[in-house]
Amino acid sequence: MPELPEVETVRQGLAKWVTGRTIATAEVLHPRAIRRHLPGDAHFAAILAGRTVLDISRRGKYLWLPLDSGDAIIGHLGMSGQLLMQPAEAADEKHLRVRFTFTDGGPQLRFVDQRTFGGLSVSEGGAELPDEISHIARDPMDPLFDDHAFTARIRGRHTEVKRALLDQTLISGVGNIYADEALWRARLHGARPTDLLSRPAVERLLGHVRDVLGEAIVAGGTSFDELYVNVNGESGYFDRSLNAYGRENEPCHRCGAIIRREQFMNRSSFSCPRCQPRPRKSL
Repeated sequence: MPELPEVETVRQGLAKWVTGRTIATAEVLHPRAIRRHLPGDAHFAAILAGRTVLDISRRGKYLWLPLDSGDAIIGHLGMSGQLLMQPAEAADEKHLRVRFTFTDGGPQLRFVDQRTFGGLSVSEGGAELPDEISHIARDPMDPLFDDHAFTARIRGRHTEVKRALLDQTLISGVGNIYADEALWRARLHGARPTDLLSRPAVERLLGHVRDVLGEAIVAGGTSFDELYVNVNGESGYFDRSLNAYGRENEPCHRCGAIIRREQFMNRSSFSCPRCQPRPRKSL
């Protein structure tokens, strides 16, 4: 699933191509793509026609497009969602779900989603911050993210540090890939209990989270297949810089030990057994 760097890359592309443009039509080609918009596709199309996109905003892995009506379009890419800018004459994509045309006749915005786990909806009155995503914590790249509050909250919980990094009510935008990368840089195993971490250790970890996310944004995110692309259909290349994630049985770039893979919450965690020793007692 796309994480913060991938979603931020899409946000930056949309900001360039969509901000200030007025929607002519919003055509729903598959109802599942707007399943969270409970009034249905006719209402979705009607409420968006003639509305101007003021900005492109992000909270964690969610995007929202504030409109001049005071409403907002909320978007989540899910596992395979893509928001693509395409010339009007371009052939429809196989998994095209929603198409936006604009009054200037320029490139269309198309929501393409092979697995239909992502989706779009309209948040009425949600231009500043949609109620639907207000429970999600700020992400560490947000200038208003509170480092001290995060440190206190994570140390006050009795959980594993990787679980805490994935808790979107504590810190948003961090997923499996970038959690593993930040933990490798911090020399912490994901099973380390958070209530046993010192304040400086949490602060160092948060610094590494920011470094990893920032570098991944510059690289356009991480692409392991053709499903994640930016608005121009281009893949990111941060996968070339990974130190832990997906490197099972390969040597650690720091010490040479063989990277191991462990089961974690129905997925996988990757770490170095020498640089990131597993705690003797885990939760």
